[in-house]
Amino acid sequence: MIRTRFAPSPTGYLHIGGARTALFSWAYAKKHGGKFVLRIEDTDLDRSTPESVKAILDGMEWLGLDYDEGPFYQMQRLPRYKEVAEQLLKEGLAYYCYASKEELDEMREAQKARGEKPRYDGRWRNSTRTPPEGVAPVIRFKTPLEGDVVIEDLVKGKIFVQNSELDDLVIMRADGTPTYNFGVVIDDMDMGITHVIRGDDHVNNTPRQINILKAMGAPLPIYAHLPMILGEDGERLSKRHGAVSVMQYFEDGYLPEALLNYLSRLGWSHGDEEVFDMEQFVGWFDLDKISKSAAQFNPEKLLWINQQHMKHADNGRLARLAAPFLERDGCDPNSGPDLEKVCDLLKERVNTVEELADAAVYFYKRLSLSPELESEHCTQDNRLNITELAERFSGATWTREEIGKTIKAFATEKGVKLGKIAMPLRVMATGEAHTPSIDAVLELLGRDEVLARLDRFKG
Repeated sequence: MIRTRFAPSPTGYLHIGGARTALFSWAYAKKHGGKFVLRIEDTDLDRSTPESVKAILDGMEWLGLDYDEGPFYQMQRLPRYKEVAEQLLKEGLAYYCYASKEELDEMREAQKARGEKPRYDGRWRNSTRTPPEGVAPVIRFKTPLEGDVVIEDLVKGKIFVQNSELDDLVIMRADGTPTYNFGVVIDDMDMGITHVIRGDDHVNNTPRQINILKAMGAPLPIYAHLPMILGEDGERLSKRHGAVSVMQYFEDGYLPEALLNYLSRLGWSHGDEEVFDMEQFVGWFDLDKISKSAAQFNPEKLLWINQQHMKHADNGRLARLAAPFLERDGCDPNSGPDLEKVCDLLKERVNTVEELADAAVYFYKRLSLSPELESEHCTQDNRLNITELAERFSGATWTREEIGKTIKAFATEKGVKLGKIAMPLRVMATGEAHTPSIDAVLELLGRDEVLARLDRFKG
């Protein structure tokens, strides 16, 4: 059975790159009837925080990337790492290194001065010296001195790395915690991970991990390293490119399925398909369709895809999502027309849930007119016309069709174009110059509220 995993470090929020990695790992497992595992790699004690763990879990939940197993936490597996490290020591595949930080810094400076690549020189690899007193050692893995590592990468193709280019990496720190390259290997082995799908910033780690797996006689997973995501300027995606935290998009009113739709198109494609749901994506997805080149993040394209999903979203769901934004704007969503109906009227005109709520404010709050709108549309003639029209509304059947007929008949009677009546009516009733069709807006506002609003402009 195929088993994939997403293994973020809780040193910050779930960012766009991590979300895409999780999505591709999740989709591959789903496509092949496998299992998707969530693992929290929290052994970086200086940088890992409970807040970051929560941000990752919240992001996964919001996106709907449900995991079959986990979350597993590395800090709860310390005895296991210690057990494997001791086994490697016993078999002569690892050794204690007592070199101090000062020694190592001095060694690297000397190497740089000679024009060499800074790397550990193996000084404790086969040492018979007496260990210095009071020094807590690290444990280093004995990297093979000869041969090479072959990575059969499903995205990048075959990669060769000579063992002579690798040094003896630390696998256990002096405080008893595993380093990344050791913990990840033990976890992947114990959890039966068959496919490691991750960012290509890990390519350099892979030969080290393969050597450790081979030393333990463990089966090798299949690797697929995803090209990085770049900003519009061609630089690696970072905070300066805008919102890169997944939950920031939630706070800005994006739909999770739209963000997933967009992320799936970053480095993967299926013909000319632009807008699709996750069921379609899983059915189409495979690793051989992933591009070898870096993807470019385009906020405008994401916004457009979100707009497409907004148009087809369930009105009840949009109402639930929009309500908090309306409350933030000082509105009570229960004090006006049915919010579901308002969403149905407005959703094709907006890009995000936040924009939807902003567009709906006038349904739940009487807006003050700007001086420009008042001077342009609230002339004495317009006030007289709208006052007379309001009297006709009093006796009209309150449906969109009848409201529209009443407005058109009034304009015809006055011998003016429809806009000469509809525009000042719109401004006086809503406080806005741009709304959906005014007959639809008035129907939702309700007769009593419309008449009360127009009464303020009685001529």
